[in-house]
This record gives sequence, C-alpha cells and structure tokens, in this order.
Amino acid sequence: MALSGFENQVTQAVEKLSESIVSVSSMRLERRFFGIIPSEGQGSGFILDRNGLIVTNNHVIDSANQVHVSLKDGRTFTGEVVGADEATDVAVIRVNATDLPVAELGDSEVLKVGQFVLAIGNALALPGGPTVSMGVLSAKGRPLPGTDFIFEGLLQTDAAVNPGNSGGPLADLDGRIIGITTLMIPYAQGMGFAIPINTVKKIAQEILENGKVTRKWIGISGVDVTPQLSRRYGLQAESGFLVAEVVPRSPADYAGLRNGDVVVGADGGPINHTKDLLLAISKVGAGGSIKLDVSRMGRRGTFDVRPTESPPVQSDYGR
Repeated sequence: MALSGFENQVTQAVEKLSESIVSVSSMRLERRFFGIIPSEGQGSGFILDRNGLIVTNNHVIDSANQVHVSLKDGRTFTGEVVGADEATDVAVIRVNATDLPVAELGDSEVLKVGQFVLAIGNALALPGGPTVSMGVLSAKGRPLPGTDFIFEGLLQTDAAVNPGNSGGPLADLDGRIIGITTLMIPYAQGMGFAIPINTVKKIAQEILENGKVTRKWIGISGVDVTPQLSRRYGLQAESGFLVAEVVPRSPADYAGLRNGDVVVGADGGPINHTKDLLLAISKVGAGGSIKLDVSRMGRRGTFDVRPTESPPVQSDYGR
C-alpha cells in the first residue's frame, strides 16, 4: 500500500508537470569550408507565464537564427528570444499564445540532500513526448568551472540526464520545479546538474525588466583559499579569495590590489569563498564602492574599489 501511494504521488507530479513542459528547437547557420549549412539543436523548457513566456537554457538558443517551441497539445510556435544570460545559462523566450498551463515553481533554499527528484525533458529528441527519470538530490551548492555567478551553486542529481534535457525542469514529488537541467558530464555515471530555481527566478525577472542581466565587476580572478593552499604558499590566511590575476586598468588595479593578495572581508563581512565576494560586489549600488579587507604577506589592509559593469562572461556550459 505504501509503495502504491508513492507511485501515485510520482505519477500525479508527472501529470502536473507535463502540461507545462515544452520542446525547444533551434536552427543556426554555420559557415563551413564548403559553404553555409543549417545546424539544428534540441532542448526543453517550461512555461513561466500563461501569456507565452518560456524559460530554457541559454545554450539551447545561443546564436540561433530561428527558435521553435512545441507544446504538449501539438501546437508549434515561432519563439522570440526576450533575453539570455550566458553566465547562469538562463534564457527567456516569448511565443504568441495565451491561456497556457503555467508551471509551479518551488523554493530551492529548502531542498534537502537525499530527497527524491524528477528530471523531465526532451531527451535525445525522441518522439512521443518528454522523458521522465527519477533519482535523488545528490548535492546542493556544487561549484563547477564557469558557474561562479550562480551564488547558490548547482544542484546535483543522479536522475538520468541526456542531451535534449537541457532547459527542462528538475522537480520535487509535488510537481514543483526546483531547478532547470543545464549540464551533464558524459564520462561520469549518475551526475547531472541543474540551476537552482531561485537563481532562475532572479535572472528571469531581470531579463524581463531590462532585457539583459548586468553585473558589477572589479577585474580580478583567483581561487578559494583552503588550509592546504594556505600552508603550501604561506598565505597567513586559512580562508578567503586568493587573487591570481588583476586585469590591467580595472577597478581592482586602480585601487591597488595585486596578484597574491587574499581578500578576507568586504564591507565588514567575512569572505570565505568566491561566491561570498561575488555576492558582496553585486550589492554595491550604482556609482558606489566596496571596501575590501586584504591580507598581503601577513599584513592587513583595506582597499576602496569602485565596481563597473562586467564585460561579457564566457561560460563553460556543455551543449
């Protein structure tokens, strides 16, 4: 009886979700040595608004000349890209339709590792509707290269994720979307990744309000300080952000930061990880500055840095 109840919960969640899942296809014109040829891509998405707003991954529609969205009822629409954010791999599309079934969004902050999750999407572009797979939430806050601007970190799951799932939802057993599938590691088993839905909400709102996402930038790159790294290089700091490069003529350069500095605080708060620093910078108002507490060869100092708008971010998301 308990197993039957669990099965009913899963099937009800799938039925609820499937109404708002869409297939997203894109066509790009690519120049080859023998001429220009069309290249097609397939992905997934979900309906954000009853009046035609669709959320998917940026890499599904990036550089596309045409975008088409297919609904569960068989209707297909030409999609217009409202805006996209390469850094978080989120894009918003609009189709000319009304009274669409809207997905219910959850809260990624309350998720627990080990809970059951469902991955739904247009896996391998197989005909007959979306593919459903079930697994557990394997980890939260997972940092990966190129995902620094996702402050929550990525969600990791062992639910089967395949090409074509990109942009489709990762959902809980109540049929609420908790993330959107963005990345799989082809040489690993049972490792798929999703962007937390709270990040998606924030990015989608900014795209709808401004047509794009803007970020503050100070012009440094580096790595998190670990106790092992600290001992190896004698950093005199057990945590923080180790500056590996300062971009010439950037705000950090003008403020006096150098390679080898360790940022340990910002505006009075501690900096333990890269995401702490990024979050602190993002909160600086237009024309404002941020005071960075820095450890340099064992000495502490404070630097006043005025962030500017970030140049285009290059991400490492898979296709």
